[in-house]
Amino acid sequence: MDQEDRIALFLDYENLALGARDHRGGAAFDFRPIADALAERGRVVVRRAYADWSYFDEDRRMLTRSHVELIEIPQRMGASRKNAADIKMAVDAIELAFERDYISTFVICSGDSDFTPLVHKLRELNKRVIGVGVEGSTSALLPPACDEFLYYDRLEGVDIPPTRSRRGRPTRQAGPDVRPPEPEQELEREPEVDRRPAGEEPERDVDALAVLVAQTVAGLQGSANGDVTASRLKRTLLRKDPTFSESDYGFRTFGELLRHLAEHTVIELAEGPAKGDPEVSLPEHGDREVAFGLLRGVVADLGSSGNPVALSGLKNQLRRARPDFSEKKLGYRSFLQFCKAAATGGVVDLRWSPEADDYLLTTQG
Repeated sequence: MDQEDRIALFLDYENLALGARDHRGGAAFDFRPIADALAERGRVVVRRAYADWSYFDEDRRMLTRSHVELIEIPQRMGASRKNAADIKMAVDAIELAFERDYISTFVICSGDSDFTPLVHKLRELNKRVIGVGVEGSTSALLPPACDEFLYYDRLEGVDIPPTRSRRGRPTRQAGPDVRPPEPEQELEREPEVDRRPAGEEPERDVDALAVLVAQTVAGLQGSANGDVTASRLKRTLLRKDPTFSESDYGFRTFGELLRHLAEHTVIELAEGPAKGDPEVSLPEHGDREVAFGLLRGVVADLGSSGNPVALSGLKNQLRRARPDFSEKKLGYRSFLQFCKAAATGGVVDLRWSPEADDYLLTTQG
């Protein structure tokens, strides 16, 4: 644990919550995806959110349940509430940087470019800075200033609002200034681990556990330094859900759980730095190659007349051919990310079509 990053989280809540509602079809802001993303990056020791909480009554309850300290910035006659919150947040962050040497990472949740000088100063003090903002309301000046920037819209667990059309959220794509929207793909949602079990003996789904472990390993591999060991994985799972226990799924030890998942090719185990603490990784081949082959076969069948196949609805076609298909078990956050990986590997061609307002797939050759 001594080598883990200690994280201080600061939320410019009005910027984040209003940005989420204005640019995501009125959907309510959810703190949990941010908490899960940070759990993969280290141990969060400070959580503070700044706002005039009389405007965010329901949000206040949600944050309190997540153990976020609420800093009240009341609106005063003739004063700017926005500037007051920004200044208070910046002063607290700098004060903490000097007083708590053990805090190595600061997370600034805001899309406001006014925080760019704060980011520069924290990095000057040898602190790592992660930014978090809503994609549609984040200034172009802020992300390049940070060591890492996370768009709230792209975090695992952030749902696409059902009332919003596919032309809502842009995503990165090669090409000059072309940022097509992310299509609404999750027509059939994956089962989630029950975080609030009801009854004395809650029933847990091992398939949902496989999804959780694969996504966590993928997140650790993508954001953390060094190998992912079993002990590190267990600590991260507990940060995501402090009630997590392998016994709820019928396993006596965490090692037994990992061996079960390895036998089902969800993960791979290798000898780790210490006895009894194996290294955990996602399979490089196996089920992923089978899934890529399934994708290619379905695209070839649907596009047999030479027509490209739209990404929308394609996942359901794969599930008709293989009911147990799940890109999340392979460590992919979304079906689009899975298809992009297949395109990178030369399995299919994937391109954005403005005319179809969707991604189109064709088979190679």
